[in-house]
Amino acid sequence: MMKQFAIFLAAIFAAIMPAVAETHYKPHISIGGRAGMTMSQMSFSPSVKQTWTNGTTGAVTFRYSEEKLFGLIAELGWVQRGWKEDFEEHDFSYSRTITYINLPLLTHIYFGSKRFKTFINLGPEVSLYLGDKIKADFDYKNTASVPDFPKNRQTEQLWADITGKFDYGICAGVGFEFWVKPRHSICVEGRFYYGLGNIYPSSKADTFGASRNMTIEVTLGYNFRLK
Repeated sequence: MMKQFAIFLAAIFAAIMPAVAETHYKPHISIGGRAGMTMSQMSFSPSVKQTWTNGTTGAVTFRYSEEKLFGLIAELGWVQRGWKEDFEEHDFSYSRTITYINLPLLTHIYFGSKRFKTFINLGPEVSLYLGDKIKADFDYKNTASVPDFPKNRQTEQLWADITGKFDYGICAGVGFEFWVKPRHSICVEGRFYYGLGNIYPSSKADTFGASRNMTIEVTLGYNFRLK
């Protein structure tokens, strides 16, 4: 846990320092928003057979950028994460969607022309659990009573309560931005998030040593430059 927290602090430092260091260029300030879809799985240990589940995400954004290369982005929004169980040849269905309020703080590195830019975003993200929803076509709380349910399959994750209400992790994204007018731009971004916190207890006496979020986001955004 201490190693994960040290990585998280290093990401915060990496996100803030470039924007602080490059202060001799004319700053630009933009506000806007982004929305799109997510594809999520969990990093379980011991592993669980699963596949991607879909969700939504969106945020209001604030961006402070220097005239050359570097900037800083803060966002406040929501994101849906979770996973879908893979039963392979068995005809069962189970998915769990977890909704968070999230706050990324990102270094924004960009390059290109005045009308078209490509960018890289990198930094830490914190999330607060709002709730979760389970969809299943069998009694996941009593799998022993389900006919033909796979033998020797880990099932605690199906019904266990989520105890890790606060999540933190690292996200990285790439995308492009097109300036429609001098103050108006549209951007498309693909972003990956890896959580460092666990949604289930992770002591030696617990079932899972790790239960961490992994999410891919694809979003469309709009920015308005204030100055």
